[in-house]
Amino acid sequence: MRYNPRKHHLPPCNASGILLVDKPRDWTSFDVVNFVRSRFNVPKVGHCGTLDPAATGLLVLVLGKFTSYSGRLSGEDKCYEARLQIGLETDSGDLEGATVATGDWSGISADRLRETVQSFVGEQWQTPPMVSAAKVGGRKLYELARKGVEIEREPRRITISRIDITECAPPFCDFTLECSKGTYVRTLCSDIGRKLGCGGVLAALRRIRSGRFRLEDAVTVDQLKAMDQEELVRHLTGRTAALLEEAAR
Repeated sequence: MRYNPRKHHLPPCNASGILLVDKPRDWTSFDVVNFVRSRFNVPKVGHCGTLDPAATGLLVLVLGKFTSYSGRLSGEDKCYEARLQIGLETDSGDLEGATVATGDWSGISADRLRETVQSFVGEQWQTPPMVSAAKVGGRKLYELARKGVEIEREPRRITISRIDITECAPPFCDFTLECSKGTYVRTLCSDIGRKLGCGGVLAALRRIRSGRFRLEDAVTVDQLKAMDQEELVRHLTGRTAALLEEAAR
């Protein structure tokens, strides 16, 4: 059903600003946008960079006049905490998809796994997965994937600036990743598994930074549920001013 702010029990909330939300698992990015728009009767809400439903972490929302900044903010570098699982391949590149192959990882040492993960630092070409929000011919790939359609995708140039491995015990490897816009961590995990020869998938993902914005400054959905319209406006006014002042330094 299309959202109609005129049929809301609250008056329209025309405040503008940046709202940082810690997206919970199993919510789509649009679920968060729609929740804020519907709960507080905000006519214009957008987000700056999609997170998969299984992923958690920082989702940058723009409200009111700040929706005009969406494209610019979406293009900034991202930072994630991720978990790689080797020995498995799925049709989506993560644990949400159907298993298409398994591989023997027993001969892969922690040192070899570390070296292989680190070898992906730098500029490289990456092909977007079919289960993604990337568009080809004006259509989102995941819409085609839902219909069982797979099309050829052009590789895109990405940059992985840094990978810090926090724990490595095959078949799992936990790492923090800094990367450019358009980097698919699911594809990275698949590529690592392919290079090892046993397959790999993304087992967990949490975004902790998007450009200048950090997860520690975000509010949870439960915190938003406890706010009324006036509290949201006060939060937006104070936090947006602080964020913009910090960004200008």
